[in-house]
Amino acid sequence: MELVLYFKTMNILLSNRGAIKKSNLFYALFSSTMVFLVTVWVATSAVFGEKMWLLDSNFPGGPEAYLQENISVWYLDWGTTSVILLQLMTDGLMIYRCRILWDSYLAIVVPVILWLSTLILGVLVDWSSSSPGGDFFTGKSAQLALAYYTLSVFLNTTLSCMICYCILQYGRKVREYLGHEYASLYLATITLVVESVLPYTLSGIAFLVSLGVGSPLSTVFISVYLLMMVRGFITLLSMR
Repeated sequence: MELVLYFKTMNILLSNRGAIKKSNLFYALFSSTMVFLVTVWVATSAVFGEKMWLLDSNFPGGPEAYLQENISVWYLDWGTTSVILLQLMTDGLMIYRCRILWDSYLAIVVPVILWLSTLILGVLVDWSSSSPGGDFFTGKSAQLALAYYTLSVFLNTTLSCMICYCILQYGRKVREYLGHEYASLYLATITLVVESVLPYTLSGIAFLVSLGVGSPLSTVFISVYLLMMVRGFITLLSMR
């Protein structure tokens, strides 16, 4: 599904006749980078899963012991780094969209501060989980990851609400002067934003809860969370 959305987005961005706009090239590069980072994360997770469940299935103590023993293997660090970069990119794009809609730098002061905080926490998470014996899902790495993703989900939710509020205000003004027919486009845009971001936010909350209580389901929810993030933001890119 993610690849279908990606290629559809590329078709929209690059199929215009004549010279291609610089903004379209930027969004095409942005989308391609997102897909590349997701591919890195999926590939590293798949390789690790293959070794844990198939190639080294006879490991003493079973898959759980294998996970604890090899969780800091070098190629998983690539996956962690790609996830953090992906998160920072999508949040940064949301801040940019918010500034354009609000037409004010003051409106994004708090979001920028929150984004910088997630940047610092992201570096700490990456460093902690990639250290010898580090484990993304337990110990200090898990505490840092919990703080990082909590802040990131809160930032994304805040930005989504700000964007929807601004579009709603534009819609009300258009309806006042031009009628409901023209204002319906703004309402449809809000619906698209909500449908794109809501699954991402809900899966993020589910991941935070599972990670906070130390549940093994956190490994499942983070996969759903990242896939919903990519699907949602590639959909939003088509709104450029």
